[in-house]
Amino acid sequence: MAIDYVKRPRPVPEGAAISLEKVQAAAPGLVSLYKTARVSLEKSGLAGQRAAVYLVLDRSGSMRGHYKDGAVQHLAEQVLGLSVNLDDDGRVPVVFFSTEIDGVASIGLEDYEGRINELHESYGHLGRTNYHLAMQAVIDHYGASGATDPAFVVFQTDGGPTSRTAAEHVLCTAARLPIFWQFVGFGDPEDKQFDFLRKLDDLPAPAKRVVDNAGFFPAGADPRAVSDGELYKALMSEFPEWLRAARAAGVLSG
Repeated sequence: MAIDYVKRPRPVPEGAAISLEKVQAAAPGLVSLYKTARVSLEKSGLAGQRAAVYLVLDRSGSMRGHYKDGAVQHLAEQVLGLSVNLDDDGRVPVVFFSTEIDGVASIGLEDYEGRINELHESYGHLGRTNYHLAMQAVIDHYGASGATDPAFVVFQTDGGPTSRTAAEHVLCTAARLPIFWQFVGFGDPEDKQFDFLRKLDDLPAPAKRVVDNAGFFPAGADPRAVSDGELYKALMSEFPEWLRAARAAGVLSG
């Protein structure tokens, strides 16, 4: 018998990472988010795409109201609804940051309800805003996880970082890694606090970084008013292009 030594490409997975039936059974409250996210992925040409999804949450002093009114919990649920389409482990690692790393935890289908405020309240006082520490925590977690799929990081904040130089340095250095950073701003879109995030979004590649590895979406002063479909469309607006660029640059295989 002849042996076929031709290296065949891995079959591309089809559909969501976790079935609708499993989501219905474990987390019926997430079914609508799961379906809306799936439609957005399909429209973006990402049906069957796999990714390790992370959530980074700002705990600076000005974020107090967004935790209290449920906006942060709502975002976490939206991200979990996206994650179960992309990642079959059913959990999202969550990094809380302010001056330092306040805590690292996770949410999943079985324990997401009320989980964000419960964690937030357990971490004590709120501090300043240091992006680079939270970004490094994600990089370290992803590296230690042994994941072979790219990482998609939803990084929520309501303003610019204390150390802008450090944040830009980590982002540019991390462009060599299969990690995409999607920044989400809570607050007035016209606020100058978001000028730095727009700068990060527009940093030139390859002059400053190997590939453009970040996007920015201003969710407004009342992020809960942003529809699920609008949020998912925004989250997926730059990710497909990054996947193509990262593969072309050898940052991402396959």
